[in-house]
Amino acid sequence: MAALFDPARHQSLEVTAWDCGKAQDAIERIVADTRESFTSQGLWQIHPNDREGDERGPHAPLYFGAAGVIWGLDHLVREGAAEPGRCFSEFLPEIYNRNRQVLEEEAWRNALGPGWQTRSWLLGDSGILFTQWKTSGSDEVLPLLADRIAANTDDPALELMWGAPGTMLCALELYRSTGASQWKDLYRAGAKALEDSFHPDEALGAHMWTQVLYGRSAQYLGPVHGYAGNAYALTKGGDYLGEERWARLSSQIARTLEVTAIRSSEGVNWGAVAGTARSGAPALVQHCHGAPGMVTALAGLDEPIDELLLGGGELTWKAGPLAKGSNLCHGTAGNGFAFLKLFERTGDGMWLDRARLFAMHAIKQSDMEAAHFGQRRFSLWTGDIGLACFLLECVRATARFPTFDVL
Repeated sequence: MAALFDPARHQSLEVTAWDCGKAQDAIERIVADTRESFTSQGLWQIHPNDREGDERGPHAPLYFGAAGVIWGLDHLVREGAAEPGRCFSEFLPEIYNRNRQVLEEEAWRNALGPGWQTRSWLLGDSGILFTQWKTSGSDEVLPLLADRIAANTDDPALELMWGAPGTMLCALELYRSTGASQWKDLYRAGAKALEDSFHPDEALGAHMWTQVLYGRSAQYLGPVHGYAGNAYALTKGGDYLGEERWARLSSQIARTLEVTAIRSSEGVNWGAVAGTARSGAPALVQHCHGAPGMVTALAGLDEPIDELLLGGGELTWKAGPLAKGSNLCHGTAGNGFAFLKLFERTGDGMWLDRARLFAMHAIKQSDMEAAHFGQRRFSLWTGDIGLACFLLECVRATARFPTFDVL
């Protein structure tokens, strides 16, 4: 049995007592630096760790671009965690156009292969249009957003970043915010497509989705690219699927979590792809792939899976903060959300304490990276605005993952 994590990917936790004041100060610094660094021509400068190849232009989408920064600034102001001030939402129409130009380039068409599209939640039209609606209060963009969500229903990606699960979250939030039945219908259509593609896999002994992504087929497990994100989208709107139907799906989801789990004395982990981590290299331990994301995505499932979730939490704690940095997707803040979710599920204050210790470590990581590169990392899922959102949840002892639990 291979080790369940690679120590080289992690750091020893610097045991620093939780300090609510320091967390609030860090939020304020991040917001101030973000506002001061905006330029109308360049939006926010790409961080070296987010740059791919020789690209120089600003990123635009919700995941690691300007729309996500605007979403985060608006969220922190709405929550009273940041002083009122500019959120730059007036630039969202331009950001939308920039993002479409990028996604329509030949390089993206080649990268996505037969699954090429521009409409997705985290990297495409839907996330930017939703942020425009949320920040402006205007319904002008809603017909176009409804079109994008509908067109995404049968996307072959079958994962949250590009496929229907992400746009289903958008539809569900719009239904709960507006009460308009078209949004519930769009959510249900996505749920039906997910249900129909959740096939029994004899080798696994459970149901599984197969993603067609970047020109390849795979059975990813994590919340960004696979099973856990699909399961989360269904769990969040399970009340709208009918009691009998949801009971069946919920049981199947729990079974898949169980059969793909890899157990040892260190805790429980999951590979990035189903069936590949039992004899190979140590599995990742981060939100996008590995135990933290599985716990965060599945902690709301009302099934007897506590042993698995707690084992995933223990492994995340033993592995320690991520060396990659403080961010949500593959950093310390994202792993800390697993502890917040376990606190929410169990009421055990140990998990809140662990999340807060990870938060203090993440603040140091963020400040050190900013000093090293001479700039902050201006993005939601991979940067400092996402860290600020995590710090807010630690201050309030809540567990709302940005653009996942709170939209």
